[in-house]
Amino acid sequence: MASEKSKILIFGATGYLGKYMVKASVSAGHPTFVYVRPIKPNTDPSKLQLHKQFGSMGVTIFQGELEEHEKLVDVLRQVDVVISTVAVPQHLEQFKIIKAMEEAGNIKRFVPSEFGNEVDRVSGLPPFEALLENKRKVRRATEAAGIPFTYVAANTFAAYFVDYLLHPGEKIQEVIVYGSGEAKSTYQPYAVLNYEEDVAAYTVRAATDEKVANRVIVYRPPRNIVSQLDLISAWEKKTGLTLKRTHVPEEEVIKLSETVPFPDNIPVAILHNVFIKGDQTSFELTADDLEASRLYPDYKYTSIDEFLDICLVAPPKPKLAVFA
Repeated sequence: MASEKSKILIFGATGYLGKYMVKASVSAGHPTFVYVRPIKPNTDPSKLQLHKQFGSMGVTIFQGELEEHEKLVDVLRQVDVVISTVAVPQHLEQFKIIKAMEEAGNIKRFVPSEFGNEVDRVSGLPPFEALLENKRKVRRATEAAGIPFTYVAANTFAAYFVDYLLHPGEKIQEVIVYGSGEAKSTYQPYAVLNYEEDVAAYTVRAATDEKVANRVIVYRPPRNIVSQLDLISAWEKKTGLTLKRTHVPEEEVIKLSETVPFPDNIPVAILHNVFIKGDQTSFELTADDLEASRLYPDYKYTSIDEFLDICLVAPPKPKLAVFA
């Protein structure tokens, strides 16, 4: 049975996914803590606003840097569960969190920052493969330290990718289709688009559920498995639009991943992996795999169709430098 009173500490709380994670933890009734960078004169006003929101929600805020080892150990000794949502450039910085958790010795579960593909079962073009390898390194370091873990393969953020592919807040007449529009997956030729609020809610459940201790959980709800062409057609039906489709051949996407400067080559490689190669559904889930919508059937996740309805009223405006 999932714990109802785990003390949850969130890293990256003012980032793209972090704010959803804080809300999900509080909504689930967990005493919630965040470890954030100290406020400075040049701190982004939007992050200052999040600090205020967290305070009004009853969240305990610790300010510090990951380099402050003793402070980090002291904070960790006050909590049970650690969820990291640090951004892509900081993934290897999690080694500092792992070292501090190892010294603290009391952490019941660690969820490292992944929330994309199941990194031990897929591969990608070199720019994306480098990110996958960093995530694998964090997994292996967690295991070597003997820290109980839950690894989350949340696949793709719906708000970000719907905005990227369909631009629902704009009156567009044309969309870009990567490859044929139907991914190459040998299992199912689709991507998996999950609403960010659902990703956070599932993660908080999994992080406090003994059934997911030292396991990988995959977020592959049946109604969120979709191809680019399916997504475009659904949007046309809802809006009455007829969108011109401009296809970018796979060969051109691969070439762009090789020639566009870092870090802009990373999104190109991710688009290839998700929407052309179809890695998110390239392996079949067996009875031994943990899939979120099967494990938590009582949770009413937002289907991609329902999310498009939301976009008709309030188009998303996500801000994310590198999606993964």
